[in-house]
Amino acid sequence: MPGTLSTYLRQAVDLLQQTLASSLDARVERAIAMIAAALGARRPLLVCGNGGSAADSLHIAGELVGRFLIERPALKVMSLSADPAVLTAWSNDYGYESLFARQVEAHGEAGGVLLGISTSGNSRNIALAFETARRLGMQTVALTGQGGGALKPLADLLLDVPSRQTPRIQEVHVCLYHFICQEVEARLAAGGGAKVL
Repeated sequence: MPGTLSTYLRQAVDLLQQTLASSLDARVERAIAMIAAALGARRPLLVCGNGGSAADSLHIAGELVGRFLIERPALKVMSLSADPAVLTAWSNDYGYESLFARQVEAHGEAGGVLLGISTSGNSRNIALAFETARRLGMQTVALTGQGGGALKPLADLLLDVPSRQTPRIQEVHVCLYHFICQEVEARLAAGGGAKVL
């Protein structure tokens, strides 16, 4: 049965309100502080996800390598979903499960942060990437749906949206990471003569 735009938007607003009441504030603040500290020390923020979450990882890298609202120096951020030669070669020769872990091994550094995006929290390739990141001395942040799935015990910080519906979760993820980008950028640019656009 066809839906209506009003119904769709009401459902989105309902989840935003649930998220507002879900005590994410303190955890998001910790994520902002963690990422700002790493980037301020010229350590990397690596971001990964599959499908729509891969697109989100590209979006985040674009905002922070480029700019979100403030003119400031580039930040050391990379989407692990960005390089089709690496994605296809490694997946073809060795398998998709280890794809992100291999790139964390290549680009990760102690003191950096790995942000993994998975609506279910059960993406095996992100779980393996988190394990590799920990071995390298990186911190891990999981942006997921309700409960965090398999990523919960692997993440230093879990940001889980209170839903199990992929499109709804992704809509809230955009709000969360836009806010994180805004605050990380503002903190790093503070006092640096940056220009707000």
